[in-house]
Amino acid sequence: MNKNKICFILCANQERYFQECLLYINELLIPEEFEVEVLSIQDAKSMTAGYNEGMQSSDAKYKVYLHQDVFLVNRNFIFDILKIFSDETIGMIGMVGTPKMPESCIMWDDTRVGRIYSSNLFLAGPSVIGEIREEYAQVEAVDGLLMVTQYDIPWREDLFQKWDFYDISQSYEFRKKGYKVVVPNIVIPWCIHDDGVMNLENYYDERRKFIAEYRG
Repeated sequence: MNKNKICFILCANQERYFQECLLYINELLIPEEFEVEVLSIQDAKSMTAGYNEGMQSSDAKYKVYLHQDVFLVNRNFIFDILKIFSDETIGMIGMVGTPKMPESCIMWDDTRVGRIYSSNLFLAGPSVIGEIREEYAQVEAVDGLLMVTQYDIPWREDLFQKWDFYDISQSYEFRKKGYKVVVPNIVIPWCIHDDGVMNLENYYDERRKFIAEYRG
C-alpha cells in the first residue's frame, strides 16, 4: 500500500466528459512527494464491478471514486481530504450525505447535508443541501457522485449489478467495519456535478436488494 499516492477512479463511457474531468484533476495542487494516478474504467458491467476493478488495480492508499461528470474545482482538494483522514477512524468522505437513512431507503426523502455546485434541468449554481456546523458531519451514507476512501473494502458486486445503491451499500460496509463515514464542512463547494437527468430504470429493483441485505 503506497501511503503517498492518491488514485482517481471513474467509470467512463463519454470521452468528452472524461477529458473535462481530467482537466480539473490535473489542476489540483499535489503535496510534496505525493503521486497522483487516474484510472478510467471502460465498458464496466456495473458501478461496483468498475470500482472493484479500479480498486484492485491501484496500490494507492487514498482512492477517489467519482462520476465522469464531476469536476473538482477546489485545487486544495488533496490537502483537505488528507487533513480529515489524519483521523484514522474515518474511512470514507463524501460531498453529500444523509445523517440518518429514511425508512424508505431513498436518501433524498429526508434530511441531507453537504454543499456542491450543481448543474441540471432545474438548477445551475451553488447547492446548499444541508449546513454542517462542526469540522465534519457523521452520516449513515454518502451520495456516489464523489466518494473518497483511505481503506480498501470490496464493493458489493455480488449484489448490485447495475448503477444504483453501490454508494449507500458501500457506506454501510464501511460502517460495519467500524469506520466513520463523513461529509466535510464545506464553505465553498469543492466540486461541480453536471448531473443532467436521473435514470431510475433499475433504481427500485436495486433498492429492494438493499433493504433485504441491510434492513431485513
